[in-house]
Amino acid sequence: MANLRRRDVLPTGEAEMLEALHLRKADFAKGEEIVADGSRPHSSCLLEEGLAARSVVRANGSRQLTALHIGGDFVDLHGLTLREMDHGVVALTACKAVFVRHEEIRTITERAPHLTRLLWLLTTVDAAIQRRMTTLMGRHTPLERLGHLLCEMYVRKEAVGLAQEQQFKLPVSQAVLADLLGLSVVHTNRIVKDLRATGLVSWHQHNVRIHDFPKLARVSGFDAAYLSFRCEPR
Repeated sequence: MANLRRRDVLPTGEAEMLEALHLRKADFAKGEEIVADGSRPHSSCLLEEGLAARSVVRANGSRQLTALHIGGDFVDLHGLTLREMDHGVVALTACKAVFVRHEEIRTITERAPHLTRLLWLLTTVDAAIQRRMTTLMGRHTPLERLGHLLCEMYVRKEAVGLAQEQQFKLPVSQAVLADLLGLSVVHTNRIVKDLRATGLVSWHQHNVRIHDFPKLARVSGFDAAYLSFRCEPR
């Protein structure tokens, strides 16, 4: 509920509706599919712990990761209305997730219009992240893409208590980064070194520290407005 409370007041009655949902828990190993491309799910998945990514795999086997998901994210809430998934969601680390039946989500839409708008907001934020990724891939340099990704991940993790003091964990390999940035692994390795050389970021194994967030945001063209973390009536 932290994602919702950062964006609007969540009345007690609506919080109780969420707490009363019947949840099916599941664990996923690194590399395992959480949601399958082409599936017709009857429930939506809320990631509790771990890191996952939206994944589109081409016919030749090449993969593009189009967004990252962290604990607290609904990874496929849009499946309620789309019905058939046009992409997959893959675990990048060991993940814990819960699944909410679409039948119960539909009940919320019929009984709680404000809570429905908040859940709808989560899908519109997902779309905003996708639009930003499209712009990054087409109009930004590789260094800007990487800096922007780090800024976004820090802001999103900080909002749900997974980052503080401009430090956070990003447990991904350079192969995964390459799939996110649309680069080769060799090029990604060089860009990571270039970003470290600016002195704006320290990156040791999976630990990232941003030394000057405002400057990294300027260099990367990052503006957090698209994440809609302002708390206001929806």
